[in-house]
Amino acid sequence: MAPENFTRVTEFILTGVSSCPELQIPLFLVFLVLYVLTMAGNLGIITLTSVDSRLQTPMYFFLRHLAIINLGNSTVIAPKMLMNFLVKKKTTSFYECATQLGGFLFFIVSEVMMLAVMAYDRYVAICNPLLYMVVVSRRLCLLLVSLTYLYGFSTAIVVSPCIFSVSYCSSNIINHFYCDIAPLLALSCSDTYIPETIVFISAATNLVFSMITVLVSYFSIVLSILRIRSPEGRKKAFSTCASHMIAVTVFYGTMLFMYLQPQTNHSLDTDKMASVFYTLVIPMLNPLIYSLRNNDVKVALKKFMENPCYSFKSM
Repeated sequence: MAPENFTRVTEFILTGVSSCPELQIPLFLVFLVLYVLTMAGNLGIITLTSVDSRLQTPMYFFLRHLAIINLGNSTVIAPKMLMNFLVKKKTTSFYECATQLGGFLFFIVSEVMMLAVMAYDRYVAICNPLLYMVVVSRRLCLLLVSLTYLYGFSTAIVVSPCIFSVSYCSSNIINHFYCDIAPLLALSCSDTYIPETIVFISAATNLVFSMITVLVSYFSIVLSILRIRSPEGRKKAFSTCASHMIAVTVFYGTMLFMYLQPQTNHSLDTDKMASVFYTLVIPMLNPLIYSLRNNDVKVALKKFMENPCYSFKSM
């Protein structure tokens, strides 16, 4: 059939997490709880690291921006997802879909880079503690965070238009709960080799660079911890490192599973389950893993609950 005989798509229909009618309300309640916990946890981290003078260090500065990224990533996805549980026709316009994909790419790539920045920060703090405040200066912190956001934005404005530059004809049902790359390209009626290649190269470059930074940093951290003579000191340091590595492993594992495989091998239903982890579950867990087990944050939270009228301070 000639291309001109196709009806060009102006809106998409999202299948959601499940098409089973009796599961819509239970799933809505489950994901609503996840989103509320994500909002509360990350807003709490942003507030505490802004108002408490003891949390004005590079580590908490980076943690604050990780919380901002997690909050943004969930907010790009969750509200539309929750609304679709309550309506029969789960539609999204062509440009709304493109905007959602662009926002998702911005935050997810920024998170990948921020994890690498945080790993470097911990490396300097543990391996070169005497030079920590000199090396990780205010200027360097601002530079690293700015580059993180700039790189996320540049990836979004390159990849998202590339995905929507292909032709979408007739079929407009996206087998997902948000506008993601794989299900969108599966709908295209034109050649997707170029966008698939760009996505693969971009994802591979981002993940490999970030993972190498994280692995090298933590390898050096472990070597430094092994030199600590105190058993209690080693146990405490290993516990902190293990918590960070659990979060990093879950995040990178889902990302590698999603994007570093040939497009023809994708199972879209399996991808949906993996997507739940890095759009909703991981942003909810990060405040717990990275900070709420930290004594400084616990003390700051207790102080804030007793006297919330702090004057906000920036790093």
